[in-house]
Amino acid sequence: MSNVETRPLLFIDKICCGLNNRRTKGKEKVARLYEYQSKRLLKEAGIRVPEGDVAFTPEEVREIAFRMGKPVVLKMQVWLTGRAKLGGVKFAKNAQEAENAAREMFGMKVKDFVIDEILVEEKLKIKSECFAGLVIDDSRKSPLLIFSSIGGTGIEEIARDYPDQIFQIPIDVIKGLRDYEARNIIRKVGLSGKLLTQLSDFLTKLYKVARKYDARSVEVNPLVITKDDLVYAADCHLTIDDYAVFRHPELDIEIAREFDRPPTQLEKIAYHVEEKDHRGTFYFFQMAGEIPEEEKYIGFHGAGGGGSMMSMDAVLDKGFKLANYCDTSGNPSASKVYRAAKIILSQPNIKGYFASGSGVASQEQFHSARGMVKAFHEENLEIPAVIRLGGNYEEKAIKILGTYLKGIPAKVEGYGRDDSPEFCAKRLEELTGENQAVQHKVKPIVNPNPLQDRYFFKTLTGKLFFDHKKCPECKTKGCIKACSAKILKLEKEIPVLAVSPEEAKKGKCTECLACEIYCTFHEKDAISIHLPIPGLKEYRDRIIAES
Repeated sequence: MSNVETRPLLFIDKICCGLNNRRTKGKEKVARLYEYQSKRLLKEAGIRVPEGDVAFTPEEVREIAFRMGKPVVLKMQVWLTGRAKLGGVKFAKNAQEAENAAREMFGMKVKDFVIDEILVEEKLKIKSECFAGLVIDDSRKSPLLIFSSIGGTGIEEIARDYPDQIFQIPIDVIKGLRDYEARNIIRKVGLSGKLLTQLSDFLTKLYKVARKYDARSVEVNPLVITKDDLVYAADCHLTIDDYAVFRHPELDIEIAREFDRPPTQLEKIAYHVEEKDHRGTFYFFQMAGEIPEEEKYIGFHGAGGGGSMMSMDAVLDKGFKLANYCDTSGNPSASKVYRAAKIILSQPNIKGYFASGSGVASQEQFHSARGMVKAFHEENLEIPAVIRLGGNYEEKAIKILGTYLKGIPAKVEGYGRDDSPEFCAKRLEELTGENQAVQHKVKPIVNPNPLQDRYFFKTLTGKLFFDHKKCPECKTKGCIKACSAKILKLEKEIPVLAVSPEEAKKGKCTECLACEIYCTFHEKDAISIHLPIPGLKEYRDRIIAES
């Protein structure tokens, strides 16, 4: 019995979200591939694609068209649907026409993209167009193959106008897509003979490409049948799973994020923090470009998806706008939360800082509190912050915020699970009002002096310095007790490493920041932890120069 089936329009709409809300990158290398990159993978797998190449100048367009010696189509390389309506698809009969068309296309700004890559391909003699796609079906927890005898337009339109022409089949990840399953789905659309063989071969190879490269979605639209009955993948887009990017260095992916536009410089800086530190999760997404001074934008710092969504709704209901979405969850280190706060505070003109997660998070909330204490002090924060740290050790986290953030200009309030997101959003509204809508001013990053005369050791992502000249005056030696990892010891009343420098660098030092905070506020300010954020100094210098 065939397991090919049709599904309701509502289901197709859900699948469309996976196919069409794909990662975008402008010119940057991210987890969503350009059309020409996707087609190279198909060609390597033995799938027929149109003859062509990518060009970066009008002269290269002319050269490619002249080399092919036939009518061509020029397609701007962006991650948008409906390129033809946007002026991003043009036809040319010869090399000169191709160059002229390319001169009109290069430099075009289409939404958030500036066109600087054009795919030049042979113009196919099309008899009919189909649609083929692969997506992860969350309900089945398996890949789902979608096929339609109608293509060329968005899958949403096909589902709406021709629901009886869309067929699908779940794929067993152990067995893969078997030949007879591919043939069954092709037969459903009424095709047979040589086309049945070609299309079933195409589908099985397409699935192998998706599996090989850990694709979350693949879309071939249109899948063209030419007048001489040959099957071509005339357009194709692959999206690689974020968490599998490290397995595919051959794809040269720089940023594994689910963007619907080219990533900003600040997003790239944030991603490289996450890329090099897998303790917990750090996701940063900018939601505003230039922030007008009169608007009520805030920096948003969540912890956990569902709770963060509720918290976003709460602040939006108070009339705030979000400059960014940020998530640090999964028990992140204090150093990662510190870096997240520094990146959020690299956005000028925000009027407040709001942090709130699920309220029942299993992560140890005092790590987040310490990361914010260090960041807010370095920034000498002047805008109010409301921090809701519900979860494990929330009382300790709230105490840390209240104890160590009294000396900065801004009011910072800490809350726990019993304080609703709505209440916390109301407090931020009241505090920003009291603050007379003062905007955050981005400050330069001042790199510390080398301090070569000081005792130091490397941590997983930074360096920890001791000014041993001050240590004899310390009465409590509280840094030893503060270090929960027990990597410090006293040697002649001076704190030093109790483990080897190699062990500290590999992660024995958890970068909990407790020793620095204790020494700074209770003793002689003899400990300094340097946690660099590559690219942030240059980014802030540019922002300051432009303001």
